[in-house]
Amino acid sequence: MIVGEAPGFNEDMQGKPFVGAAGKLLDKLLERIGLSREDVYITNVLKCRPPQNRDPMPEEAEACLPYLRQQYRLLQPKAVLILGRHALERMLPGYGPISRVHGQIVMRGGVAFMPVYHPAAALHNGTLVKELEADFDKVRGYLDELLRPPDPEPLPEPARPADEQLSLLN
Repeated sequence: MIVGEAPGFNEDMQGKPFVGAAGKLLDKLLERIGLSREDVYITNVLKCRPPQNRDPMPEEAEACLPYLRQQYRLLQPKAVLILGRHALERMLPGYGPISRVHGQIVMRGGVAFMPVYHPAAALHNGTLVKELEADFDKVRGYLDELLRPPDPEPLPEPARPADEQLSLLN
């Protein structure tokens, strides 16, 4: 599951999350770790675009939280990728600023929450692209560990018949 902030202009027009420039970068980051949009569920904290694309107001986020919670309950994700500071404030309140916690894996209720910079932030500040790539590499590492099949059980020793006498010379 991937959770962003709110729809932008393109998302609002098409009714799909992350279809603008930030969505293209998200697609590249997913491809980098061997995933595509078909492999993940992408949503936003806010379900509609704030006027003039401003930062979401707390009451707007609160009004949309029941929908996000229902999506979470229905999906029962094993991992949630949190894109940016606004989504971080809603998904892990009080955990810390995105600049300090990006790339960390936070376990809550058996679910891994992974905050990363929002792709739009990397479009505005190109130095964040390398950090986003490194964070997505950590996501891939976590998913590889999560999806790794368990080690096979060792085979039991064959049973010997009780009446068989063992020889010291053979």
